[in-house]
Amino acid sequence: MDPLALTSTLLSSFKVTKSFDVNRRPLTSLCFDDTGDLCVTSAEDESLKVYDCRDGTLKTTVYSRKYGVGLARFTHQAGNVIYGSTKEDDTLRYLSLHDNKFIRYFRGHKKRVISLEMSPLDDHLISSSLDNTVRLWDLRSPNCQGLINATSTPIASIDNAGLVFGVGMGSETIRLYDIRSYDTGPFATWTIRDPDSPKDNSYWTSLKFTNDGQHILITTSGNIHYLIHAFEGRIVKRLVGSTGSTSSDQQNGGTSHRCGEEVGLSPDAKYAFAGGRDGVVRVWDLLDKNDPNDPPPMMNAPVMTELHSRESSPSPIRVLGFNPAYMMMVSGGNQLDFWEPTIGIH
Repeated sequence: MDPLALTSTLLSSFKVTKSFDVNRRPLTSLCFDDTGDLCVTSAEDESLKVYDCRDGTLKTTVYSRKYGVGLARFTHQAGNVIYGSTKEDDTLRYLSLHDNKFIRYFRGHKKRVISLEMSPLDDHLISSSLDNTVRLWDLRSPNCQGLINATSTPIASIDNAGLVFGVGMGSETIRLYDIRSYDTGPFATWTIRDPDSPKDNSYWTSLKFTNDGQHILITTSGNIHYLIHAFEGRIVKRLVGSTGSTSSDQQNGGTSHRCGEEVGLSPDAKYAFAGGRDGVVRVWDLLDKNDPNDPPPMMNAPVMTELHSRESSPSPIRVLGFNPAYMMMVSGGNQLDFWEPTIGIH
């Protein structure tokens, strides 16, 4: 049995099977370790919490009262995380959860880090910040390994092979770089424009490469996300129907910024998921063929199914991820939910 053989019928049967109401403030990020056994979350209450996905239990809680905690990611070393600071400065902090001790600090960003991703290949990572810079790091050294200056707020991510990274700038341009020779400039630059996009205040919140390397998902703070062809730079599909919100993003004098944590991809690159302010997870089929009546090069991808976290008193879903090894999804807002299918897997 292939644990990742997702189907529309199976996904439609997903229900919340375990809930944790242990945070005093909303969640801000979610990440699985390489094995899928562990899930780490960060929250506005300045906590990092690690959950056991197999047992459905909360394993560890660590607080970062002095520095705050923003985006948090597992490294490839079991029990270690790297996270962005939200108080005192904007340093990235590399933490051992076993003994709650810092291993290393990565200094350089001058404003909030809004993208943070480990390379799937090795100990390199990428970060971007509201200070209009993208930085490359190596966990083994505190020194920045590479710097890209942007003219506007950048978002960044590394592809699943660990060889290419993408940078989105100004909610309009994508640049792709070879991670081994980034200093020679991008090998591809695309302007992404949707002529039918609503004229609102939405902005790009993240870039996510699909695991098969064929597409890039651009998430936005609005109600539309975009599936981009990873080799041609054209919009393949518009994922319409999400209940994104821009009303609460620019808080505290404009220092708050959404990071696309409420949108995820399935490990098989077939489906996209998005939480919303109504407590519903919407699912799109990314491989569904274009309707021949739709004009090229893009189409509106219909919502395939809607999954309700709870029928009564729903809360906004701010973070979401699909486990890379097990048939489960995790989402969270004011509390954390584990989702599993309620029909047999055959």
